[in-house]
Amino acid sequence: MKILVALLVCAAGFAAQPFHFRELDSGRLALYENGAPVFVYNYGPQLKPGVPENRRRADYLHPVYTPGGVILTDDFPRDHYHHRGIFWSWPVVRVAGSAYDCWTLKGCEQRFERWRGRETNPRFARVTAQNAWYVGGRKFVREEVDLRVYRTRESIREFEVALTLAAVDEPVEIAGSPERGKGYGGFDCRFAPRTGTAIVADTGPVARDEDHVPHAWAEMEALFDGRRAGLRITADVRNPDFPGEWCLRNYGFIGASFPGVKAYRLDRGKPLTLRYRVRVFDISDGPASSPLTRRVP
Repeated sequence: MKILVALLVCAAGFAAQPFHFRELDSGRLALYENGAPVFVYNYGPQLKPGVPENRRRADYLHPVYTPGGVILTDDFPRDHYHHRGIFWSWPVVRVAGSAYDCWTLKGCEQRFERWRGRETNPRFARVTAQNAWYVGGRKFVREEVDLRVYRTRESIREFEVALTLAAVDEPVEIAGSPERGKGYGGFDCRFAPRTGTAIVADTGPVARDEDHVPHAWAEMEALFDGRRAGLRITADVRNPDFPGEWCLRNYGFIGASFPGVKAYRLDRGKPLTLRYRVRVFDISDGPASSPLTRRVP
């Protein structure tokens, strides 16, 4: 009798399991919730046909879906071939007296090394990857990506991203773009083609493009193939620069700019962890500029 009860409990737990991972081709790992796609983690190098070879890259999320199945992200957009879904990268990377650009993929690249773990249960799915930054055959930064995705509630799905960076040997400096002092570089999202774009932040609607303005969070809402949806990035209060500066662009980009123009130094034995919460959501009514999604803090 006890064995039968245990089997029934296990069967019930299995039936309630909403998440599963699936390996796709070309170095891509997909996550599903109740059979619907959540996102694809491109851990292997990706290149779109017709795009220059020097734009091949790995280590980012695309496509990213809302609970209703709307694709929110873009990859290899013609105006910025280096933009790639939800990604984390820096345009200024200095090590051993030389400067590189992991943002536009000049001289350095992010590479997948191994999975550290995968987990699914009735409450969340989690995957952890060990990556590294390379210049040629030389590894100079260790990167760990920890993704935890929670079950959808109503029309909202949230996931947490923790990025841990550590210098392998020599100190490494990372910084945002010096181009006209914009300072972009960090944790970012490039949005899919859309209409009716509206950017909203913790301070309210953002009518114009911004750089260097501190926000706790920022989001973009729009019509994607006629369906209204959006994505919000929230910075964690434990981040060194909280609330931090942001790069907000109406052409379809929001980014938590860390550390901005002033460089941050990674020293061996002193890892840096940056944490963000991503919310994706469907909107059933109301204009894109409404405070609809801001009802949920």
